[in-house]
Amino acid sequence: MFGDLMGMMGKLKEAQKKVEATKKRLDTVMVEETSSDGTIKIRLTANREIKSITIDESLLTDKEQLEDYLILTLNRAIGKASKIQEVELGAVAKEGMPQIPGMDGLFK
Repeated sequence: MFGDLMGMMGKLKEAQKKVEATKKRLDTVMVEETSSDGTIKIRLTANREIKSITIDESLLTDKEQLEDYLILTLNRAIGKASKIQEVELGAVAKEGMPQIPGMDGLFK
């Protein structure tokens, strides 16, 4: 019994290390999103850290339009980054989970 418990604890620690390594790697995965008319470009990591925002000068005269475009484009970029992060971390977490009776349906 204790051997199984120690084995599971070891697998959990290994899984945690893999998750941390994946998070670190996601800092290098870049996601780009451009507004529908190309006037705003946003670049961020898969961990949702914004790296750059490029705004066309034509938007600088219309504050309301600029704000709307920023919100829409940022939300789409963050959505893309979140999906990448969810898939990557989910795969690592599922791979590293020990086989616990009755828990196999929780991590699909």
